[in-house]
Parts: sequence; structure tokens; C-alpha cells
Amino acid sequence: MSVSVPTVGVKIDPVMKQRLQRLAKARKRTPHWVMREAIEQYVTREEKREALHQDVLQAWQEYEETGLHVTGDEAIAWLETWGTDGEKEAPKCHA
Repeated sequence: MSVSVPTVGVKIDPVMKQRLQRLAKARKRTPHWVMREAIEQYVTREEKREALHQDVLQAWQEYEETGLHVTGDEAIAWLETWGTDGEKEAPKCHA
């Protein structure tokens, strides 16, 4: 059984169309495949970016509510031990 996928029209200028056709030919793909792949990668990247943005907003809200934090110097001192024999545990948050 085949799933019906709606068609979406996208207007692109003639120069972009030529670039798309050249790239598709070089990749031995259709322009349609290249456009779908580009859209998939873009949407995936932007979803991750939006999730990160929401995480940052939540972290800021938690900081405003509790005042708990780690200083930049504390974080750098910890990160500098990564991958060494003396690797330290993450610093504890404090007010």
C-alpha cells in the first residue's frame, strides 16, 4: 500500500535552479532528491537549535529562581582535566 505524500511548490530563481541541477547531476541524483535532502537536513538542524534554545531559557529560569551556578573559572578548571589521569568531577553549583 502506497502512502500519499502531498506536493509542495517552491519558487526558486533561475540561477538557483541551475545550481541545483548542476549539483544533482554531480551527485547522480535528481533535483527533487537534492531539495528533499536539503529540507530534511535544514529542518533537523533547526529543530535541534530550537531545542537548545528552549534548554537555555529553562536553565536561565532555574538560575533566576535559585541563584545556583558554577563560575566560568570553575568550569574551565574542570574541563581542563578531561581526558587526563587526574580528571575531576563536575564542580558543584553554589549560590
